[in-house]
Amino acid sequence: MRVILSVGLPLVFYNGISQGFSFFDTLIASNIGAKTVSTVAYISQIGQMFQAIGSGLGIGGGILIARAFGAGDKKGVERYVSTVVFLALAIAAVLLAAMIPFPSAFLRLLGMPAELLTTETIAYFLVEIAGIAAVFVNTIYFAILRSKGSTRRIFWLNLMILSLKLGLTLAFVYVFRKGMVWLSIASLIAQASMTVIALATFLTPGNPFRVSLKAADFSPRTLAPVLALSLPVFLEKFAFNLGKVLVNSMAAAYGSLAIGALGISNRLGGLSTMPPIGFEDAEAAIIAQNLGNGNQRRAIAVFKRVLLLNLGIGLVMFVLMSVFRDPVISLFARGDPVFTAEIARIYNWERYATVLLAVSATVLGLLYGFGLTRVTMVLNSIRLFAFRIPPLWFILHYTSMDSEGLGVAMMVSNLMAGAVAGGVAFAFLGRLRSGTGTKNKDAAHTGEPVVSDK
Repeated sequence: MRVILSVGLPLVFYNGISQGFSFFDTLIASNIGAKTVSTVAYISQIGQMFQAIGSGLGIGGGILIARAFGAGDKKGVERYVSTVVFLALAIAAVLLAAMIPFPSAFLRLLGMPAELLTTETIAYFLVEIAGIAAVFVNTIYFAILRSKGSTRRIFWLNLMILSLKLGLTLAFVYVFRKGMVWLSIASLIAQASMTVIALATFLTPGNPFRVSLKAADFSPRTLAPVLALSLPVFLEKFAFNLGKVLVNSMAAAYGSLAIGALGISNRLGGLSTMPPIGFEDAEAAIIAQNLGNGNQRRAIAVFKRVLLLNLGIGLVMFVLMSVFRDPVISLFARGDPVFTAEIARIYNWERYATVLLAVSATVLGLLYGFGLTRVTMVLNSIRLFAFRIPPLWFILHYTSMDSEGLGVAMMVSNLMAGAVAGGVAFAFLGRLRSGTGTKNKDAAHTGEPVVSDK
């Protein structure tokens, strides 16, 4: 428990602060206008769709780095770090070359409502896309820090990024009276400042996590395990965020304000779910290190304790967000009774899944730690494409619900996802107890999953 708290609490504090800063960022956007909130929410999901590539490489590469680190394989650590960083930079370059020339066509393809597709929107989108390379490098750097348990450094560095971003946003909007595009410029400057620090660390001589072109290995020996673990995570997160873009497109049937209200409802839900996600990240790193050292029993004990912690956090956050729901919602609506009612209709339903989402986060940490990224891909895919989009489509076409149907669809998908994740964990631990899924510990840091994905 001491290890979990030592590694996890900085990530929990970071996630909580991150969500708090995002909360204030959305408040600032709401001061510009309700349509600005809708635009930012829509493009944010598109950005996260592509950031999934960096997340996939960070999680997949981080698992391999943590296992090599736990096994004392210094050359393996340097090889995996260098390979993942250069692979991320190459992918970012390809994405930028493909998207920057055709921004409006791309946004129309993803179903952005015509009333939101303005010159300012396109400029905002271009700045967001320009930051992809920086976000990729930062994501991988933080994954490397997690793999060796340096979560306090993650906390302070992210606090620096968030403070810089918020300070710039406040200055641009309230001092210089700039518009929506400057929200993304503030993000770009903050992310780029972090990238400078990451690159300086990567290039420091003697650093065990140093990046060098010489150490990078794109042969099947190294690339195959990196892709085997990273691709499912990327596909999972890409598909999940693509599904959110589709949900936003469907939400437009209730009017463009509904998109902003849904984004704010998700943001409020994030206040409850981000702390468990902090423990999820720590859990995955601790489990991977222990498996690299051949200590499966301790890895399972970590999962059980994180589950208890996250259940407690989920319950407390549900109570707090229920008690303070109305005052918090009114902060975003800025005295607009129509927008207030729109947010409340959605969040009143979404909040009921808080506890089961904590279960889901804990199970994902367990599966990431064991390298079962294909299973996490399936879990997150069915959450959206089986449990969320079909119910929302049914509500839109066969019920007389207003925008509260968006909240009902969110609640159903999150409840079902938590229940299914719990069932998967129960079955998985049963297989480990019976010994039917284990492999020998020599596979622990080679990139093979410690148990089968099947």
